[in-house]
Amino acid sequence: MPGPLIEVRSLEHVFLTRGGGELPALQGIDLDVEQGEFLAIVGHNGSGKSTLARHFNALLLPTRGSVRVEGLDTADPENLWTIRQKVGMVFQNPDNQLVATTVEEDVAFGPENLGVPQPVLRARVDEALAAVGMSEFAHLEPHRLSGGQKQRVAIAGVIAMRPRCLVLDEPTAMLDPVGRREVLATVRRLNQEEGITVIYITHFMEEAVRADRVLVMEQGRVALQGTPRQVFSQVERMKALHLDVPPVTELAHRLAGRGWAVPTDVLTAQELAAALLQVVGGQAAPAQPEAGTERASHAYH
Repeated sequence: MPGPLIEVRSLEHVFLTRGGGELPALQGIDLDVEQGEFLAIVGHNGSGKSTLARHFNALLLPTRGSVRVEGLDTADPENLWTIRQKVGMVFQNPDNQLVATTVEEDVAFGPENLGVPQPVLRARVDEALAAVGMSEFAHLEPHRLSGGQKQRVAIAGVIAMRPRCLVLDEPTAMLDPVGRREVLATVRRLNQEEGITVIYITHFMEEAVRADRVLVMEQGRVALQGTPRQVFSQVERMKALHLDVPPVTELAHRLAGRGWAVPTDVLTAQELAAALLQVVGGQAAPAQPEAGTERASHAYH
């Protein structure tokens, strides 16, 4: 049986300060990422999540410990080119990733620099644009696109290089809600239909709900990990880590605290609505939820 796509062992990363001091950013990280997995990494600013992401394709190298991609050590310079073909990165600001005058030229830029010949290059560009739902914009100038469309083009440019893994570092942080939905839907489709491994760094907990597994970072360490249901049901633990949980999970937690017999690991409004219907149908509900809970409840009706 093949091993993990990415193996992280005892990873430490230390940044040097201007004064010559050391600033630990990652401490003792052990992590396996399986082929085809959708892994979400969350944590507040400075928790180390983006530093960790940059180790997956050797943009950063370990101070101590190791990172291997399909058995290739990122610290070995001879592996650098191969690793970066296997693991593609998409960053926060799509404007910083678009370099050409038309959408299709931008998507072609990466594979063309890899030496991909015509007509293979043409086929890859067409396939990548179709995969992110941007085929009809192929001849358009990137600056005429919305933020979400630009980010989808940036993703197409990476997947045209045929990576095994796509690492997205807060790809929706600068987008409006429509753009966020577009990008997340695209990433999920690539994961589910194309089998591309996804590592998705985000501070939006409702996005992390869609992952197979959630990794919570705190002060350069893995503080918590598990399925979204396992992680987000630990509301008090997440709050202690200065993180939110999805609003519907927070609402369920408050209702349970007021005596409602609802599960505290719900992740969607539909799940909570079904639980409430069952409770109300089977027994009398508590007289009055607290004011904050009532207001939150209105958001889901």
